[in-house]
Amino acid sequence: MRCLAVCAFAMEGIVKRELTDLGFADARCDQGCVRFSADWEGIFLANLWLRCADRVLILLGEGRTETFEDLFQLTLSCGIGDLLPADAAFPVKGKCARSALMSVRDCQAIVKKAAAQSICKEHHMTWCPETGAVFQLEAAIHGDICRITLDTSGEALNKRGYRTWTGEAPIRETLAAAILKQSPWHPDSERDVLYDPCCGTGTFLIEAAMMQSRRAPGLRRRFAMEDWPFYTAADTVRAEAEELYDPSLIHDISGSDISPEAIGLCGKHIGQAGMKGRIHVEVKDLRTLTVDPGPGRFLTFVANPPYGERMGEIRDAEKLYADMRALWDRSPGSRMTVITSCPSFERFFRRRALKRTRFYNGRLECECLII
Repeated sequence: MRCLAVCAFAMEGIVKRELTDLGFADARCDQGCVRFSADWEGIFLANLWLRCADRVLILLGEGRTETFEDLFQLTLSCGIGDLLPADAAFPVKGKCARSALMSVRDCQAIVKKAAAQSICKEHHMTWCPETGAVFQLEAAIHGDICRITLDTSGEALNKRGYRTWTGEAPIRETLAAAILKQSPWHPDSERDVLYDPCCGTGTFLIEAAMMQSRRAPGLRRRFAMEDWPFYTAADTVRAEAEELYDPSLIHDISGSDISPEAIGLCGKHIGQAGMKGRIHVEVKDLRTLTVDPGPGRFLTFVANPPYGERMGEIRDAEKLYADMRALWDRSPGSRMTVITSCPSFERFFRRRALKRTRFYNGRLECECLII
């Protein structure tokens, strides 16, 4: 089947490498997604192991739709009746941008009608009861090109199951994983040390520990396709991933934050991730922090510091960036990986980045800086 691994803008290359590492040799980047082909087991594998993608969709049909009749015929050609069981519930989401068809509600109704006709024809029915498992369809139209897709993930893939509280400035799990992949830190190296001096509720630390322990990010959650009656191999694939997970591999991952409340939430998240006692966190002021990685070790700081988006916070954020430089000076040979939306971060840190990558943290355009 033709599939799409949907991801945030600028993360397509990272997701493509993830898919290639999983064995999907035909993975290729597109805008906001990576295309690849897979059977049912491969689709479940992608849901289970992708760290930086938002969803895995099956591409049912794609084509130009300038009229509602075009949209109806495109949906009919998708073979929805061949795929979905007779009792399937099939809600339809819609998106329209820069296209002749701009009424999302009307587009949803057209796709719903065509899908129902396809199911009824295939199963010799006059109406669809929709009493069974949910199959979420979506019609996304951009520039008169429509994609009809089926969501296999359910909840977005950043929902790993360990984070139930959020702090003041949470970072998405998928973005945290992407930043870790861009950083100089290597999860398989016994000599690498990772430290987050602004750890907040612990997303960087837990994502790093999951990488280091070879834990599939989706190991502790369910996916929409597991409720579908014709897919029965989920337990086998999940059991194989469980065998690879080894929490004893977690080492030298720690962090601190000036906020006791944040550290309290961080400890809860670490416990919910099943990693209690394997990640050390403490209440600590960055201005007095010193980190000794030990002889022959390589220290990498990773941080999502406050951006100073509100006027009253800008000066405090700028002072923090200077304090981060002082921390870096107290740690000879270390590397600093920071995500920030502040265009003057390097000026206050007083050093140019060796590498920069553009990302989006929610709606904020940010840069991942490696110093």
